[in-house]
Amino acid sequence: MPAQEYQAPESVGRLQNRSLVVSVIAILAGAYLALRTPDRFYEAYLMSYMLILGFMLGSLGLLMLQHLTSGLWAIVIRRPLEAATRTFPLVAVLFVPIIFGMRHLYSAWLDPEKLKAEPLSHMQQSYLTHNAFLVRAGIYFAVWLVLVLLFNSWSRLQDVNQNDRSLRRRFKLVAGPGIVLYVFSIGFASTDWVMSISPHWASTIYGFLYVAGQLISAMSLMIVIVVMLSRSEPFTSILKPRYLHDLGKFLFTFIMLWAYFDFSQLLIIWSGNQPEEISFFRTRLYSEWGYVAIIVVLFHFFVPFFVLLSSDVKKNKSAITKVAMWMIFMRLVDLYWMTRPEFSADKAWPHPLDFIVPVAMISLWLSYFAWNLKQQPLLPLGEPKLPEVLGKHEH
Repeated sequence: MPAQEYQAPESVGRLQNRSLVVSVIAILAGAYLALRTPDRFYEAYLMSYMLILGFMLGSLGLLMLQHLTSGLWAIVIRRPLEAATRTFPLVAVLFVPIIFGMRHLYSAWLDPEKLKAEPLSHMQQSYLTHNAFLVRAGIYFAVWLVLVLLFNSWSRLQDVNQNDRSLRRRFKLVAGPGIVLYVFSIGFASTDWVMSISPHWASTIYGFLYVAGQLISAMSLMIVIVVMLSRSEPFTSILKPRYLHDLGKFLFTFIMLWAYFDFSQLLIIWSGNQPEEISFFRTRLYSEWGYVAIIVVLFHFFVPFFVLLSSDVKKNKSAITKVAMWMIFMRLVDLYWMTRPEFSADKAWPHPLDFIVPVAMISLWLSYFAWNLKQQPLLPLGEPKLPEVLGKHEH
């Protein structure tokens, strides 16, 4: 099976170039506003960073899930998933501004005056320190880097050694523990990078919210990408309705999983009614933030839930793409609702940087993703089940 038949079409190059142009314009505009309002910049940056981190890590989670289950559904999106994981260098570099913004983002535990006014426990003071924060971040990135390198290098080897069954065993052997490492690492990372904004509040479900959110982001992105690829050969004949339907079902599942975790957190904390625990929801359900909460509940869960109940929607390229793009936008709204009230408890109206910074970072990430997507054939040529995928002739 010649690799040339499965090279990325021109649409991927156009995505790379156009995204790069948009990112440059947005970066220049964002830099100008950041110099005038640096505090607002760091707040918008953290929210945007967690979204693109979700693209990369969510894709890593889906990639490991595919190897663990050997499902046909993910063979179609395996190479886009791998390309998304290979954006790791960019995602790692983009973490640097968060380090520079620590004094603003995490002033609740870095500012001595605030610590005197609202002291933390001895354990919290030992855990939440500048150096410990950096060491733990290094550990998280090291874990993710190892997983990315393993699955991408073995995938390239599989293309060369198509009859090597030991590679399939390697994938399965590492995928199981890898998923556990992924869940634990993003749980601790979200605690360090987001939940510690308000160190007096804690939730044991918080990390799972980010896991579910990342899976939504990554699956939505994959749906958009494969539909874009299906506009030209070879993906026109590869992307069958059944595969699109499977991807839509997974998106539907992840939306329900996110809603389950979110509601569980609310129910447990609300029923406990402990002053130190209800502060999170008291801030976000009253004043102007209550309206944002309604938007998240309606448009992050209820509307997509009922829309995706339809099999026709999940099989329709245009309809499922619109739902996927909407979910990416709503992930950003949810992250805005999760992070911003700690800095602006009464006002929910977004700053211009809340639009410019996400556009800059998403466009930059997409450009690098598209470049990575062009580096390998669009299908895993060494995958033993690939002939089974190509042999389907559904309409």
